[in-house]
Amino acid sequence: QVQLVESGGGLVQAGGSLRLSCVASGRTFRNYAMGWFRQAPGKEREFVAVISWSGVNTYYVDSVKGRFTISRDNGENTVYLQMNSLKPEDTAVYYCASYGGNLSNDYERPIRYDFWGQGTQVTVSS
Repeated sequence: QVQLVESGGGLVQAGGSLRLSCVASGRTFRNYAMGWFRQAPGKEREFVAVISWSGVNTYYVDSVKGRFTISRDNGENTVYLQMNSLKPEDTAVYYCASYGGNLSNDYERPIRYDFWGQGTQVTVSS
């Protein structure tokens, strides 16, 4: 049974920072790419960032480039999302997910991820 547990969400003022963490168990973490998604009320789940199994390759949605950084520690089975210069439009529930298979150019599609965490709320006040 694969488990992904996110933490680090909260309430922050615009311009502030948060670091999300996602701890994985139940599979060989270092073999899989990991992604972060978010979902705001009334909106579809949106891709945020993905990191390859080695950490060498990272990809971001345009709206967070230069503000968010995804990283991983394979020794700790943990993936991180450092979020700086937060904006009210970043408010959402953030989910980490494990990508199924070798990372390819469909990483923005939720259906390509086979395990998901329960989510952590991020609220950015203006």
